[in-house]
Amino acid sequence: MTQKKLIVNADDFGQSLGINKGIIQAHEQGIVTSASLMVRYPAIADAVAYSKSHPALGVGLHLDLGEWFYSDGEWKALYEVVNLQDAEAVRNEVYCQLDLFKQLVGNIPTHIDSHQHVHLRENVLPIIKEVAQQLDVTLRRCSEQVKYCGEFYGQTNDGFPYHVAIGVEALMKTIEATHHGITEVACHPGFADDMQTMYKTERAIEVATLCNSQIRKVIEEADIQLCSFEHITF
Repeated sequence: MTQKKLIVNADDFGQSLGINKGIIQAHEQGIVTSASLMVRYPAIADAVAYSKSHPALGVGLHLDLGEWFYSDGEWKALYEVVNLQDAEAVRNEVYCQLDLFKQLVGNIPTHIDSHQHVHLRENVLPIIKEVAQQLDVTLRRCSEQVKYCGEFYGQTNDGFPYHVAIGVEALMKTIEATHHGITEVACHPGFADDMQTMYKTERAIEVATLCNSQIRKVIEEADIQLCSFEHITF
């Protein structure tokens, strides 16, 4: 029987020093094994320097094409990097961020995902799939080998707080329900006082949950192997 393997991936690495601090704490004191780099932010140099000196933390590419927030009953753009309807602009930006990742890290990403799952949009997905196939790396929610779990998230689909989902009990239940094979649990730990984001208070709660000793105990009792994308073989 295939052993259960668990990748705990922290998104937004490099977005701010506060985010970096939370991810590093969740890696050193908690169960985070992997992170996704946002290469266009000022704190990316700090994130890359840490990853190079701590190779146990696998690093992938967190493509950033924009961010949206929910207000007055509708989703509004906080910022947009490119027009998502312009395929050529999307392609150019994706390859630009990939090239920047390679320059910074000195290697290809261990995996690819995107900010607010924008890579799953119909007109964006074919471009990102092409990149992932060229690199032979896992693309989040598009892999038959790696099951994606996005339940550890402290807001509803409409952007309202839902902190029970990022509590210790909720994460324990998620881990206990893990199937045999490889599962990725996405998370967003950090301390976001130094940035503008719709997901702020929740990040600090995630840090505390991911570092809780009960979580590590559940993983050990369930005989689950923590790993990163670069440590798995298909």
